[in-house]
Amino acid sequence: MLKKILFTLLLTISIACFSQTKSIEKLSITPNPFTISTNITFTATNTSKITLNVRNVLGKTVFKKEYTTKIGKNNIAFYKDNLATGIYIYSVIEKKEIISKRFIIK
Repeated sequence: MLKKILFTLLLTISIACFSQTKSIEKLSITPNPFTISTNITFTATNTSKITLNVRNVLGKTVFKKEYTTKIGKNNIAFYKDNLATGIYIYSVIEKKEIISKRFIIK
């Protein structure tokens, strides 16, 4: 009986420690590919500071800006400005969570 209780306790603690709740979900970009501008959208489960980081395929950071999220759907307008055509990797960074995806500038 004691073994069952200890096992259940250990299992509960393990699940609680390793389960992660994501604060950023449903990250997408539309349109993709784009020529002038695009919209980065995501859902936030809490209000926090995030960093939008854009890198070229060589890994060089070409854009970095901090934003404050609101609970629910968030939208960030991103403009090409002086970036050349090509493939880029954008990352939304919130505390220890990083979500990265690609976009193409035509």
